[in-house]
Amino acid sequence: MMKPLNKLGLGLATLGIAALAAHPAFAQTAATAATTSPIPAATVNKGDTAWMMVSTLLVLMMSIPGLALFYGGLVRTKNMLSILTQVLMIVCMVGVIWVTWGYSEAFTAGPTPFFGGLSKLFLKGVDANAQAATFSNGVYIPELVYVLFQMTFAMITPALIIGSFAERVRFSPLMLFVALWVTLVYFPIAHMVWYWEGPDAMAAAAIKGGQALTDATNDAGWLFQKGALDFAGGTVVHINAGIAGFVGCLIFGKRLGYPHEPMPPHSLTMTMIGASLLWVGWFGFNAGSNLESNGVTAVAFMNTMIATAAAGLSWLLVEQVVKGKPSLLGAASGVVAGLVAVTPASGYAGTMGSVILGLMVSPICFFFVTTVKSKFGYDDSLDVFGVHCIGGITGALMTGILANPYFGGQGAGDYTTKPGTMLTAPYDWVHQLTVQGEAVLVTLLWSGIISAILFIAIDKTWGMRATPEQESEGLDIVDHGERAYHF
Repeated sequence: MMKPLNKLGLGLATLGIAALAAHPAFAQTAATAATTSPIPAATVNKGDTAWMMVSTLLVLMMSIPGLALFYGGLVRTKNMLSILTQVLMIVCMVGVIWVTWGYSEAFTAGPTPFFGGLSKLFLKGVDANAQAATFSNGVYIPELVYVLFQMTFAMITPALIIGSFAERVRFSPLMLFVALWVTLVYFPIAHMVWYWEGPDAMAAAAIKGGQALTDATNDAGWLFQKGALDFAGGTVVHINAGIAGFVGCLIFGKRLGYPHEPMPPHSLTMTMIGASLLWVGWFGFNAGSNLESNGVTAVAFMNTMIATAAAGLSWLLVEQVVKGKPSLLGAASGVVAGLVAVTPASGYAGTMGSVILGLMVSPICFFFVTTVKSKFGYDDSLDVFGVHCIGGITGALMTGILANPYFGGQGAGDYTTKPGTMLTAPYDWVHQLTVQGEAVLVTLLWSGIISAILFIAIDKTWGMRATPEQESEGLDIVDHGERAYHF
């Protein structure tokens, strides 16, 4: 029979163990051990959410008023309101299309890795409780915020196109083209390059021993599976829009009087304001594309700043040598070229790599908007092809080189080697450059061919190109019955 003292000791020991087990730190450790998983529990960080909402507003500012003023200042007075109305209404219409079927087509699993399905048609199931994956295991943002952020990308991309054939295309047929173009070109390209189910889904697949998302499945876009790197839209936005605009300017032909009659910008002051707004908004475009507020966001922020500064400086230096005088138009063009080129590389390159990218892209774009354009005689009104397409190609290809950790880059993520943790995979820059070239080529062909079909079909059935009489009078009066200025 146990002595009373021993009973008391045993009781105290039992009580002590129970108290220790109840201690928060011990209890947490025990609970963690019982549910050990290499994938962290899903969390939504208020700071990430706030940053993404700010980024969404910044990208919207890029379209209206940024791009609208940038383009508006470059055209002649009689077409100023035409450009402003086109940009504004593209933003409005694409927003409605996006929540109706665009988001589902771009960012859900579909029947093939080339475009998404209809599971989120009319944003079915996307409410206050829905979450979207980021690039960190266990970290999510509200899906509505992700929908809004990606919506602003879908808005600005077709708005970029109109600069190539500005001053000679009618409003209503253009709006039909945009509706069809985003459906047949933008949403599929966005799906191919950016869609995946997130790092937790990839880690879960690796843990179960099944196919990883980088294998040939429909859980990720075709170019994503191949490993194409496009942090914020070099292929999806700039090459995509640039080649579509170039095809359009070739199909519609030159403006009346081009190149013999002078067609100077009517307000470089307005263009300077627009370029400045684009630069500020681009921080949301690039740094926001990290979907979180962390160190990689800072990398993209810095690269966006310094590549743009280097490109603006580089363009002016080239102009000084070639033309003898640096121009404001050149400075603004260089700034935009730098923003375009750093877009795909912004989260992957190092700071000095971004400086090099900025310094090199301006001479390349300058050559295309002056020598090549003059040599072949095409009328790319606002140099969308020379700046956005060529700058986008330069940036997309250089991303394959500048992402190399040897050159100060961030490398490429590998979520399958150790599930639940993003590791930097061994970097093969030759292979990556090949993949980048494939992504560029696919974008050029997909967008170029479908855009040509749409332009020709709509022009033949409805008439996209303005008549000589309409073009002479100006699209402000012809399409909208009003003028930008009354003096």
